[in-house]
Amino acid sequence: MGCHKIAAADKPEIKKIAEFFATKTPIPWVRVNKLPEFTYFPHKAHIRAGLKCQTCHGPVETMTTYAAETGPKLTVDLLHLVGFKPAPPPLTMGWCVECHREQNATAGRHAPLDCVTCHH
Repeated sequence: MGCHKIAAADKPEIKKIAEFFATKTPIPWVRVNKLPEFTYFPHKAHIRAGLKCQTCHGPVETMTTYAAETGPKLTVDLLHLVGFKPAPPPLTMGWCVECHREQNATAGRHAPLDCVTCHH
């Protein structure tokens, strides 16, 4: 259950996940993002590094469906103003590397920049 035990446990969609977990039934996931086969993206490493879900996904505690924030932009603000969710981040190598560099520079973290971090 991971983060779902902590955030939004009372939401209907999270209750569904809890039911699958309790009955040890596989969750019939619907793919939202597709990364190339030669890449590897572990959420666990980001959680261990102390990053909050909200860093990439926005206010997950208020969401009913997946979305992501791409940063402080006028278009994101306007989308929220009219009731739409911003598009998820582009999930490109450049986006990831930029975030790792930013974390290293501003947050004093040690986000790896070597190729084998994400490629295998």
